[in-house]
Amino acid sequence: MTTSAAPSSSAGNPTETMTDTRYALVQTWLAPIAEKYGMRTDSLRPASSDASFRRYFRVDTETGSLVVMDAPPAQEDCRPFIDIARRLDAAGLSVPAILEAKVEDGLLLLSDLGHDTFYQRIVNGIDNASLQALYLGALDALVRMQQVPTEQLPVYDGAKLREELALFPDWYIGRHCNTTLTDKERAALETIFDRLSAHNARQATCFVHRDFHSPNLMINDHPGNGAGPGIIDFQDAVRGPVSYDLVSLVMDARTTWEEPQQLDWAIRYWERAKAAGIPVPADFADFHVDYEWMGLQRNLRILGVFARLSIRDGKSHYQQHMPRVNAYVRQVAGRYNAFRPLLRLLDRLDNIETKVGYTF
Repeated sequence: MTTSAAPSSSAGNPTETMTDTRYALVQTWLAPIAEKYGMRTDSLRPASSDASFRRYFRVDTETGSLVVMDAPPAQEDCRPFIDIARRLDAAGLSVPAILEAKVEDGLLLLSDLGHDTFYQRIVNGIDNASLQALYLGALDALVRMQQVPTEQLPVYDGAKLREELALFPDWYIGRHCNTTLTDKERAALETIFDRLSAHNARQATCFVHRDFHSPNLMINDHPGNGAGPGIIDFQDAVRGPVSYDLVSLVMDARTTWEEPQQLDWAIRYWERAKAAGIPVPADFADFHVDYEWMGLQRNLRILGVFARLSIRDGKSHYQQHMPRVNAYVRQVAGRYNAFRPLLRLLDRLDNIETKVGYTF
C-alpha cells in the first residue's frame, strides 16, 4: 500500500524513523495485538509517506503483511478515513479493511492491498494491453464509486473551488517563479478564476475522491478485497463536480498521457457513466468542455500545491512533476479564447516569446 505521493526520502530513512516518538508509539500499540494477527513486530518498517502528516508502515505476518497508518491527531483526523472506507467497501470497491483502530492516537491497522500502484507498474514498464486493462478497470471502479452516498460529506462548491485557485498566484507565480503580476495580469487572472470556478460549480455533483490517480490505485493482488483496483488515500472525499475524478485519472500529475489517450478514456468513462445513470451531460461535446475546464481548475491548483510542498515543506521531488502539469494547463488554455491571457502569462513565466502571425 502506498499513498498519494511517491515515497519521500524520509519515508525510507530507518535511522530517522527509529528515533521519533510516533514510531515508538506505533511499536507500543502493536505489541499486545501482535499475536492476534501473527505479526512480527521487529519487521516494522516505513512503507510510504504522503503530502500530509500521515505516514504508513508495513509489518510482516505469518501469512503476508499488514499496514499501519500513523496520523498524528494534532494534524490529522483518521475518522474520515474510517467513514469513507466503510462507504466504499459497502459499494463493493477494494479498499483496506480496518482491523484495529486507536482513533485518539491516530493509529489504524489495515489490510495490505499489495505493494504496487498503477504508477509504480507504469514506471517499471508495462505493455499497452495490460495498461488498458488496468485503466478500464479503474473507469469501472470510478463509475461505481460515483454512486456512493454523499450524506454528510463536505461540499466542494464554487466558493471552495475559487478559494483554492489562489494557490496558483501565491505559490507558483510569486514563490516558485519569483514573479510579480502586473495590475493587468492580476485583473485578467481574477476574471478567469471567477469564470472557471463558476462554470465548474454548475456541474452535477456526486461522490468525489479528489486524488483518483495512478499513485492511489493499487494493483489488486487480493481479488477478494472487492472489484477493480485497490483504492487508497480517500479520506478527503467530498461531494463535488462529476468530472473531477476523471480529470485526476487522465490528466495525471505523475504520469503523462497524451491527448488522444485522454480522449479515449474520457469517452469510455462517459459511455459507462451514462449507462449507470451518473448525471453527465447527454452530449459528449458538452461533457468534454466540462472535463477540460475542470482539468484547468485542478491543474492550476496543483501547480500551487506542488510549489508549496517544495518551498515550504522541503519536498523538492514535487518539482519534477511541474512541467507535466504546466503542459496540461497549456493544453486547455490554448483551446479557449477565455483563457488566452493565462496562456500569455504562462509564456512570460516560462520565458517564451509571444509571436503573432498567420498559421496555414
